[in-house]
Amino acid sequence: MLSRPKSEEFLPHFQVYVNLVPEGNLLELLKEQSSQIVDQLASVTEEQGAYRYAEGKWSLKEVIGHMADTERIMSYRLLRIARGDTTPLPGFEEQLFVSNAGFDRFTLGELLEDFQNVRKATLSLIRGLDETAWQRMGHYGGGEGSARSLGYIIAGHAIHHLNIINERYLA
Repeated sequence: MLSRPKSEEFLPHFQVYVNLVPEGNLLELLKEQSSQIVDQLASVTEEQGAYRYAEGKWSLKEVIGHMADTERIMSYRLLRIARGDTTPLPGFEEQLFVSNAGFDRFTLGELLEDFQNVRKATLSLIRGLDETAWQRMGHYGGGEGSARSLGYIIAGHAIHHLNIINERYLA
């Protein structure tokens, strides 16, 4: 079983995500998470999908799109690092990604399907990694991190946003 990454395996601002991941099998958690997110949001209306809890905040659709985009980026980083690539990988501006994606023009169903497809690709990648790959370190976003930490960051990022969805969009 994959153990929780040490704090020196990721940049400090990712600690919040790593802390959210419960003990247990990361692969199983990621599988369950995908179903949980889709099940929880399947009955949300398009009107609710357009909801913004405050001026300047993302719509629920934009949050779902952001979750998929971030997972794409983190999975790409995980792939590069797990394969031994030590080329420094750039950070990304999440606000820029969301503002240029046009997520509000998609249905909630389309965005949830996209998230599921991204998660399936992440699961496919993770299933093929051995212990050596998980331990490899690389450079991304101006710091150093392990492949293992990226798996936890992916899971924790989804938990973080699901908590926000429950507290601010569906409450």
